[in-house]
Amino acid sequence: MFKFISNLFGNPQQRLLKRMAPIIEKINKLEPDFEKIKTPDLKLKTEEFKERLKQGQTLDDILPEAFALVREAAKRTIGQRHYDVQLIGGIVLHQGKIAEMKTGEGKTLVATLPLYLNALTGKGCHLVTVNDYLAQRDTAWMGQIYDLLGLKTACIVHEASYIYDPTHIEESQSLEQEEKKTGAFKVFHQHLRPISRREAYLCDITYGTNNEFGFDYLRDNLVHSLKDVSQRGHYYAIVDEVDSILIDESRTPLIISQPDFEATNRYNEFARHISGFIENEDYNLDYKMKAVSLTEKGIDKITKILGRDPYKGGDVRTLHHITQALRAKALYKRDRDYVVRDGEVIIVDEFTGRLLYGRRFSEGLHQAIEAQENVEVKAESRTLATITFQNYFRLYEKLAGMTGTAETSSEEFYKVYNLEAVVVPTNKPMIRRDYPDKIFKTEKEKYEAIVREVIERHKTGQPVLIGTRSIDKNEEISKYLRKANIPHNVLNAKNHEKEGEIIAQAGRFRAVTVATNMAGRGVDIILGGNPVIPEERERVIKAGGLFVLGTERHEARRIDNQLRGRSGRQGDPGESQFIVSLEDEILRVLGGDRLKQVMERFRMPDNEPIQHPFISSLIEKAQSKIEALNFDLRKHVLEYDDVLNVQRQTIYRLRRQVLQDYETYKENKTFVLKDNFLEQVKRYIKNIVEVLLPVMNVGAWDVEELSEEIKNIIKPTFDLHKELDGLTKTSLSPHLKQKEIIDYLYTIFCQEFEKREKKFGQDLINEVLRYFILHNIDFYWQEHLTVLQELRDAVRLRAYGQRDPLVEYKTEARRHFSVLLNHIESQVVQIFFKVEMTEKKQEEHPRNIVFSKEEVNVLPIENVRENINMSEEKLQTKGNVYYRYHERKSEFGRKVGRNEPCPCGSGKKYKKCHGK
Repeated sequence: MFKFISNLFGNPQQRLLKRMAPIIEKINKLEPDFEKIKTPDLKLKTEEFKERLKQGQTLDDILPEAFALVREAAKRTIGQRHYDVQLIGGIVLHQGKIAEMKTGEGKTLVATLPLYLNALTGKGCHLVTVNDYLAQRDTAWMGQIYDLLGLKTACIVHEASYIYDPTHIEESQSLEQEEKKTGAFKVFHQHLRPISRREAYLCDITYGTNNEFGFDYLRDNLVHSLKDVSQRGHYYAIVDEVDSILIDESRTPLIISQPDFEATNRYNEFARHISGFIENEDYNLDYKMKAVSLTEKGIDKITKILGRDPYKGGDVRTLHHITQALRAKALYKRDRDYVVRDGEVIIVDEFTGRLLYGRRFSEGLHQAIEAQENVEVKAESRTLATITFQNYFRLYEKLAGMTGTAETSSEEFYKVYNLEAVVVPTNKPMIRRDYPDKIFKTEKEKYEAIVREVIERHKTGQPVLIGTRSIDKNEEISKYLRKANIPHNVLNAKNHEKEGEIIAQAGRFRAVTVATNMAGRGVDIILGGNPVIPEERERVIKAGGLFVLGTERHEARRIDNQLRGRSGRQGDPGESQFIVSLEDEILRVLGGDRLKQVMERFRMPDNEPIQHPFISSLIEKAQSKIEALNFDLRKHVLEYDDVLNVQRQTIYRLRRQVLQDYETYKENKTFVLKDNFLEQVKRYIKNIVEVLLPVMNVGAWDVEELSEEIKNIIKPTFDLHKELDGLTKTSLSPHLKQKEIIDYLYTIFCQEFEKREKKFGQDLINEVLRYFILHNIDFYWQEHLTVLQELRDAVRLRAYGQRDPLVEYKTEARRHFSVLLNHIESQVVQIFFKVEMTEKKQEEHPRNIVFSKEEVNVLPIENVRENINMSEEKLQTKGNVYYRYHERKSEFGRKVGRNEPCPCGSGKKYKKCHGK
């Protein structure tokens, strides 16, 4: 059908490539002219382009000249010339699309074209890589091109950031040795000068990992001063290995958290309880849904251990601990899903095999694994800020990506990110041979077959790359190879620091490399090794090129294709094959038991594999079903996060506005923060008056309550109740009375504000307002994140009542957010006017504020910043107490309204009795 439609209407991708042909031709015609430009004058072209953009030309107008200039700079610096297909890739990236380019087609060099072009706007461009090694390598390598053209290049890595500076020489004794071992570029590290995070983002082009970009965004929205903000915006980003970052890693959100309360020893207790539980006897696993559940026998066991049935008792907390302990035992395996290093559980990325430092499993699962591994169980955490990769990367005005494998996930890229995938032709024809899978009955037979295959290839000198899904399988195959006396290198998350070195040599004659999924993504495996020895390369080509041997199929076809793509770069010869068993996890999910029965029914001999294209196609069809299921799961997660994302952006805009208003006053003494605060005061007064003096029910007006609420905040020296009572007895209509009372109260609050402003000065009041507003925004937002997580768990049960959980979640989340915004404003107003401020002079702090005891009940007092202080005595005696925005239950076991009769039977209102 697709061929019929393509013949009838034309293939859309071919039409796109045809439209690019005149642009490529124009770039090539410019090459002789640009070759004549003297090297020092290349920077002048950059200035010329910037000026033309200011005069109204577009990036598309200057694209041919800009690309021709970058090509010339690359020739003069790193000795590489962009091929025509690389120019096509550059145009695709500039247009905000995904360029699918096979391994070895030079994606790193391709990115220089659109990065340079878009950096001419002065807004800053980001190149997102999968690890710190590539971020540093590409900054130092491609930085030569940008530097020649007058642009600044930087990179951000874990806990560090650098700028490319050709005048900077890093002293490193191991540098020369490292170059000899890995063929690393001479400029790698040597010309990277340490700078601040903020300086790195101010450069024209910034390289970094997805984690660092995302965490910097979250950190920027926790700071209390604009000078601490790192990122300057989100204009244009190219995501390298876009499928890995935007799809595989999108399941796990980025979270900044802090310990909430002490770790409970119940995790250790339940780890002991279920340690002897047996699969299919005490509990069942659903491999497809990755779920675990106790059987009747398992429930009986846990009931005997606890002395009660937690299911009948409705003990939610105990059930939570049981579930997480079972998940840790049955679904999460050491050296596959995590490693234990220096007494700490570190997550292993299931798709790349890399260690995810600083990331923790949520909802107590990480603590359950720690208990299982007998390491210190860390305290559960309180979320301060969180975002998914989907919503972070959708912040960019223009987003592009590049990978060797995008086409099989093109639907998800388009629906989630509005990104179109374009397959860019290879520079040379692909001649790699991909063989059908060999399928064995047992895992042991599979390993033996792998060893036999490696021995045969090793005899001929053909280099072999063995790909595995996990660290434990990686090490298991290594044991088999050692028994067979086959020399080999091992690459997994435990020795990831040697990744570049190991992968660089994987194409040498007779090399055998066992690698997890990381397999050196972003690093080409060059036949003959790196640096290339011509004689070695010829020997490897005669032996058949690199042989890629996959030991397990993956849930996504993309990852299988990524592994195959390690071989056959730039028209090199190569081969690939998967040798799998019916006991592999993925085949068990896909119905391997049925295939096993077929093999036994036909009495197929042991060590004889099934090898037929039909079987391989069946596996791929099953994989496509799992891909669709995973897409639906990610889409479902995103639908929920989209609700939070709208609210997150609102809160972050509020925070940023406060910071900007604060800086505006410091720069030109325009007191914007005061004006905005007084607007909040007016809204607060209006809200409280409308609640206590309802226009539609004048008989229910509670002047006494209104008087008490206001007196609790500003403590007037006159009888406020008498004044308000007088206003309510006028002959005006209820609407006008209400307006008159609001105006009167607003005048009183403004007078109180002016008294404080006169006493302490605008500088200090500006400081205090900034502090109070930010602290309340942060505190209530963090409370809100916890509430929404609990809400999300709760609405799932509403499906049993024939209600859509997502619709319920959206409705409830909106209501909670409305309450959140009201509470932020009301608390800021109450705190500011309740706090009694007194000046305290010290040499190191010429102007300070000491808060009275009364405010301790409403103000979060830990981490008091800058010149806002609380005495040590008060910190120790009063502790840390907050008014939470949700109502607290009284001692009577239910929420009691302030004006309700007190449940104690005293006859008084609750606010006058137990709620006083």
